[in-house]
Amino acid sequence: MSNQGLKSAASTRFDAVALGEVMLRLDPGDGRIHTARDFRAWEGGGEYNVVRGLRRCFGLRAAVVTALADNPIGRLVEDLMLQGGVDLSYLRWAPYDGVGRELRNGLNFVERGFGPRAAVSCSDRGNTAISKLRPDDIDWDELFGRAGVRWFHTGGVFAALSETTPAVAERAMRAAREHGTRVSYDLNYRDSLWRSIGGQARAREVNRRLMPFVDVLFGNEEDFSAALGFELKGVDAAYQQLPTHSFRNMIGDVLNTYPHIESIATTLRTAHSASVNAWGAIAYHGGQFYEVAQQNIEIFDRVGGGDSFASGYIYGLLSERGPEWALRCGVAHGALAMSTPGDTTMASLAEVERAMRGGGARIDR
Repeated sequence: MSNQGLKSAASTRFDAVALGEVMLRLDPGDGRIHTARDFRAWEGGGEYNVVRGLRRCFGLRAAVVTALADNPIGRLVEDLMLQGGVDLSYLRWAPYDGVGRELRNGLNFVERGFGPRAAVSCSDRGNTAISKLRPDDIDWDELFGRAGVRWFHTGGVFAALSETTPAVAERAMRAAREHGTRVSYDLNYRDSLWRSIGGQARAREVNRRLMPFVDVLFGNEEDFSAALGFELKGVDAAYQQLPTHSFRNMIGDVLNTYPHIESIATTLRTAHSASVNAWGAIAYHGGQFYEVAQQNIEIFDRVGGGDSFASGYIYGLLSERGPEWALRCGVAHGALAMSTPGDTTMASLAEVERAMRGGGARIDR
């Protein structure tokens, strides 16, 4: 992607805006969901996590377009988002009927996993306020035109929430491109979201419809297969062997179908256990491939690691550091985010840059 097309910070109100659902995450700590007696509360959501990272770690001006049911749970999610610093000017409050028959707020129960026990996510998000959003509910021309946005991010999680959300995503992405805003999209396939509404076939239909509006595409090996239908050849069924040439070939297949896409970035992960993963990434940008080889890292909480990778990669491109720097930034930021609890980053830019230089874990006095 050429930075010639990026809008300047001076001409825009926001560096980055995301469209997506923000849920209340309930975390049983070291225990299990089904035996827990208390939970710690966080906020989180695939698209939101990206712009929160851009705001909190990288200091950019970020906002989220989302909706919440107006009740105490919604107000708690709002309070958590306010602590994260993301602008909430485009948060829509929906009237609550008292029991959630019409709409509600999403909940996500997450246990972190340890050793041989994998992480578990159990979401409770049907009929949520954001799933009711319609294409005309937001004044997209005001957001991308009069306010101005340098980068817009959404993804396959939002697109899977209801029958209307793909149309909302398309309207937003179309308006962003019309106003010169860069558009990124994370395929982020979730079987649980698509299972009852058509499965992989429906996911592919929706995601293929949105690809013409995408400048920068994120996804892992399973996302490209399940969400778009591109097969990664030369790997075993459990994705434990991930040869680089297989990713290059798959990315080439994607570009042959969608030649307008300017940048594709995918994380490389081999899960030795819930606690130790090999972690790296590969990207295509400007006609070249870039790679950060996998290295073993210890995992505290893997949820949100890919979102933090995306925010680091986007920051590198927005700050005009170049694709190689952006890829290394994404890998470092994702690794640091997975060293702390919750969906969202607790890292600072200085810590990311230190990790990029190969800094160890000696105490910082």
